[in-house]
Amino acid sequence: MRSLTVLSLLMINLGFIAIQNVKMKPNELNGTWVPIRQEMAGKPLPAAGFSTQKLIIDDNRYTFTAESVDKGEATYGDGKMDLYGKDGVNKGRHFTCIYKLENGELTICYNLSGDGYPKGFETSSKPKLFLSVFKKI
Repeated sequence: MRSLTVLSLLMINLGFIAIQNVKMKPNELNGTWVPIRQEMAGKPLPAAGFSTQKLIIDDNRYTFTAESVDKGEATYGDGKMDLYGKDGVNKGRHFTCIYKLENGELTICYNLSGDGYPKGFETSSKPKLFLSVFKKI
């Protein structure tokens, strides 16, 4: 019995050592992002319309600046994102999104109706989907 207890304690200690040696990867989505391309219902939006916009992600908080400032909470993982508006014109709204981070670009496809996640990053013939591609500044 004593050897079982010692073995258990040894395994627990080895587990703690292994955990301490794992370096936590900082949240890659954190930072300030500016749109480089946007589309809605398959149609590209003119750059002049989004040239002053920016998205700031700070863990589970976001701030989106366009014509006004929206702030809220974001939950995300495994390519899915939920945005909950807390301040601004989207206060009280919930948007469901999918996202991907590739080659330094963050692509987010928003379902503006919030009734389910988009199936892909294609917005053609889907008037409630909005796609934005961002780069970090």
